[in-house]
Amino acid sequence: MAAVTAPKQDRSRATRQRLLEAAVSCLAEHGWAGSTVAVVAERAGVSRGAAQHHFPTREDLFTAAVEYVAEERSHALRDLPSRDRYEAVAALVDLFTGPLFRAALHLWVAASGEDQLRARVTELEARVGRESHRIAVEVLGADESRPGVRETVQGLLDMARGLGLATLLTDDRARRDRVVAQWARLLDGALA
Repeated sequence: MAAVTAPKQDRSRATRQRLLEAAVSCLAEHGWAGSTVAVVAERAGVSRGAAQHHFPTREDLFTAAVEYVAEERSHALRDLPSRDRYEAVAALVDLFTGPLFRAALHLWVAASGEDQLRARVTELEARVGRESHRIAVEVLGADESRPGVRETVQGLLDMARGLGLATLLTDDRARRDRVVAQWARLLDGALA
């Protein structure tokens, strides 16, 4: 029986993973209004019934997708190797300008108008914010026992989020590169 159960569990995990990845892709490309369970199921290559077996409601699916986005962002932050200040700042900013951030942003907007989704997204984003800050401190080699360092790191993350918002409308890579270079210089002084 164990031999039969393991492949079934593996298939179930693989289906769930495909659904989460498809949900993130759909949100990033089509926003909340264009991301239905049926669209996600089709992209994942599974039936709508299979999708609803894993995620009974649309909110369940996209809340799980938010968690997936958060975990992916955290893993990406954790996997940043030690770098010079410019490379660290650029890598942190890149996390807020890619498809994972775009998907999370669509969920934030949807949650602002849907109470049930808002509670889930707010709690998760608070947890993700704390984790992102903690990892940024590590990547930057910041000593938060020094006055102003915590606020400086948070300012960097807030600035990165703002650059991510700007990227939704235009490709402003040249301006973003200049801003990243300036923040790296500022951080060298503030964190030294």
